[in-house]
Amino acid sequence: MTAMFAMHPTLLSGPADWDPARLPKEEFLGRIEKLWRAADPGIAGVAVYGSPRDHAELAYLTHFTPKLEPAIALIARTVEPRILVGGGANMISAAKPLTFAETLLPLRDAGQTIARWARELAPGRIALINGGPMRFALRREIEAALGATPPDVTGIVADAMRCKSARELVLLREASASLQAAFAAMLEAQQAGRGMTDAVLAGEEAAWRRGAQDVRTLFGRKGGLLPFVVQDGAPADPLQVYAAVRHDGYWAEGFSMLSRRRLPRVEAAWATLSKAVALMRPDALLREVAELLSSDPRYPSPTYPLTYRGVGRHMGLNLQESDCLYQWTLETFPPVPNPQTFAVGEVYSVRAAAGGEGFVSTMVLITEHGHEVLWRGDDA
Repeated sequence: MTAMFAMHPTLLSGPADWDPARLPKEEFLGRIEKLWRAADPGIAGVAVYGSPRDHAELAYLTHFTPKLEPAIALIARTVEPRILVGGGANMISAAKPLTFAETLLPLRDAGQTIARWARELAPGRIALINGGPMRFALRREIEAALGATPPDVTGIVADAMRCKSARELVLLREASASLQAAFAAMLEAQQAGRGMTDAVLAGEEAAWRRGAQDVRTLFGRKGGLLPFVVQDGAPADPLQVYAAVRHDGYWAEGFSMLSRRRLPRVEAAWATLSKAVALMRPDALLREVAELLSSDPRYPSPTYPLTYRGVGRHMGLNLQESDCLYQWTLETFPPVPNPQTFAVGEVYSVRAAAGGEGFVSTMVLITEHGHEVLWRGDDA
């Protein structure tokens, strides 16, 4: 997963307040209703966990983004959502602008709070969403208070998150525009002769100026991809860059090989990527795209731990999602073909190898009539 190899900020500092003009309460109520339509009727409520690092499901259902400590949303069929906020009672006022939910409570004694909430509901079980990243002690506390291990229904929300609404697509286009601004600034700085580190920082600054909430980069010479370790003032040509930009909660990411000169291997990678994107349409097999993009015998390769699992993945609120574009499941033998198909409203980040020495990529939206390119790395 790409995010595992990029620097995660210690403190989430970008704008995260809920803007009802962009995502009105009705948008979230519709998502919650979709959850209940798909969930087992015997489930009366769900506890949705989120941390500063892993909170896509929590943000999807409540818009809440934990900045310092974890949070848990309590969402029921019969009562209004409420959120348990980490950091104590003094954090409640700071947390209120982050969500449409009107009831916010301290996270302390979470098990007992959740048990009391469960008793208010109609008879039924309490389920868990995004429980995997939850601290072991907190999970044990909740299980002890409920007297049972909550079933996990994260998959229901993950499936719903893949098909974007019209409002979500507006935000993804904003994220893609910020990604474009970042790469354009990097290319301009590189062609002006600035050092490798300065060129990448110019791109990050361009994204921040457009209101990004988070910007993450990896870069290097000859296809290498590393985070900032030491200052490197020497120019790099070509300069391989990976960048991810978060805007209004939604991520756009991309790979580009920046250079002043023509690079035949990069042009060949773009040609392959263009052929693959042409195949992306509703009901087409993901496997067809993956087979074309994996045709380079040197790719996927353990040489590139950031990308060896496959050639693309879903994009949206979650930068942690694993690749879904692959020829086969690597965990099985003999290989099992990927049976998944593209669906309208899904957004993908798709990449191709540049002769085993680097990567290029694009962001693609699946539409009713085919696809729309949201960002392409050679447009910088």
